[in-house]
Amino acid sequence: MNFKKLNIPDIVLIKPEFHQDERGFFCESFREDKFQSFVGLKKFVQDNHTSSKKNVLRGLHYQIKQPQGKIVRVIKGKIFDVAVDLRKESKYFLKWVGVELSSENNHQLWIPEGFAHGFLTLSDDTEVLYKATDYYSKNDERTIIWNDKDINIDWPLIEKPIISNKDEKGLEIKLADLFYV
Repeated sequence: MNFKKLNIPDIVLIKPEFHQDERGFFCESFREDKFQSFVGLKKFVQDNHTSSKKNVLRGLHYQIKQPQGKIVRVIKGKIFDVAVDLRKESKYFLKWVGVELSSENNHQLWIPEGFAHGFLTLSDDTEVLYKATDYYSKNDERTIIWNDKDINIDWPLIEKPIISNKDEKGLEIKLADLFYV
């Protein structure tokens, strides 16, 4: 596994090593000792799996009292994955990172606690897996509107995205609960 810090150094791109032959491939998609030596000690308690058709935009989600760190990976299709720093004391506060993750490049993204997360599907029948460091808590979840002008994410949109009713009701960042850590 190779690890690369991105423009916000707490966000890490993970590139697993693939071994292919005539039978197919093998890779370690997660290895605790290597992850911990680069990122630090983390405990994962929940795995999530989503399936979406093309042009679905999910997010920007986060949990205020039970923040979740996530390792995001795509096992089918392609997404534009986004993390927004919501830590008020961070020098990267309200900055965002966007990365293309796909079943072809096999890259993964580590998004630590204190960030909002969302993604736009760029292909049909996309499946995303992510490991989380805390349990999902419906009452604790918050949503920032995907097109907030103060964050100004450059989504690679071709047409209006497909968005859930919950995400459509997301708050502007100036009205949202934020992290003070």
